[in-house]
Amino acid sequence: MMTLTTLDTLAQGGQLGTGNVRTWLIDNIIPLVLLAVALLLLWLGGGKGDNAGVMRRLAGVVIALAIIGLAVSGAGVNVGQWIAGLFTG
Repeated sequence: MMTLTTLDTLAQGGQLGTGNVRTWLIDNIIPLVLLAVALLLLWLGGGKGDNAGVMRRLAGVVIALAIIGLAVSGAGVNVGQWIAGLFTG
């Protein structure tokens, strides 16, 4: 019962948040995923001499990284407003 009271007090004080989890994910998980993707691309195409296939996959990875970058940086809102401005004048 004491734990519930403590959590209730922390939640009301506004001290709980997801900022540290987000920072940890950005600092640790994303670089590990990028490393895994790079190694996978080298393993799949590099050993067989399929350079064109590797470049096609790499283009997809670059597009995915751009989307992740927009989501993490918060610049997606500005891009959306810019695209909407193209159609609305």
